[in-house]
Amino acid sequence: MYEKELEVMIDACKKAKKVIMDIYKEGFNVEIKEDDSPVTKADKNADKLIRELLKEKFPSYGLLTEESEDDLSRLDNEYIFVVDPVDGTKDFVKKDDMFTTNIGLIHNHQVVAGVVYIPAKNEYYFAMKNQGAYYVKEGDEPVRIHVNSKTKDLTMLTSVFHQTKEELEIFESHRDVISKIEKYGSAIKACRIAHGLSEISYRMGPGTKEWDTAASQIIVLEAGGIFAEPDLTPITYNRVDVYNRKGFIILNNKENYFC
Repeated sequence: MYEKELEVMIDACKKAKKVIMDIYKEGFNVEIKEDDSPVTKADKNADKLIRELLKEKFPSYGLLTEESEDDLSRLDNEYIFVVDPVDGTKDFVKKDDMFTTNIGLIHNHQVVAGVVYIPAKNEYYFAMKNQGAYYVKEGDEPVRIHVNSKTKDLTMLTSVFHQTKEELEIFESHRDVISKIEKYGSAIKACRIAHGLSEISYRMGPGTKEWDTAASQIIVLEAGGIFAEPDLTPITYNRVDVYNRKGFIILNNKENYFC
């Protein structure tokens, strides 16, 4: 049902990759935004490119992007795109390759399609509602992915820069089934769980926004996993308040719910 949108979303990510990686290699200055988060020319230029491509193909759709002013006109739209041109700018600045470009498609407050592109790795993940989740290494055919079924010897994923006390407490309280913590940037954590490579991630607290979760949420859900608020309430989109105030959890299996 959303094949045309998904095709354009993937194309936009591929074109943004060139802009992002050229700047990544040539060097860049870092600015600090009002919320104390960093921003670079890569964020701004990729945001502009993606917005223009999406608006050209789907002029009636709303847009919510991290690097553009939100005038709330999107609230009148049945369909909106939610965009994070460089998710993990701190990873980008550190040059650890763990940053992504995220584009989610929202229909009536529900995410129905998403792309998470990893520019430094030339690989990406995508999903459409009721159509499954897929991994693609550029040049190869898409491979359908699924969460694994592990309930022991779990790998817990946390952010490189935003690990919290609450997350560490979950790890310490469940050392009988959680064997290790690994740190990954941006939406890569969700994609690894969807791909069956890790099992759980608990992001407690209000630090993320709609563009951090929309694309990766549909990928995890279509891979058979759980992506929700910490009390398992489904996350909706195109809200007035774009913050994920309660945080979110990602699980391969409901048995690994520790809140």
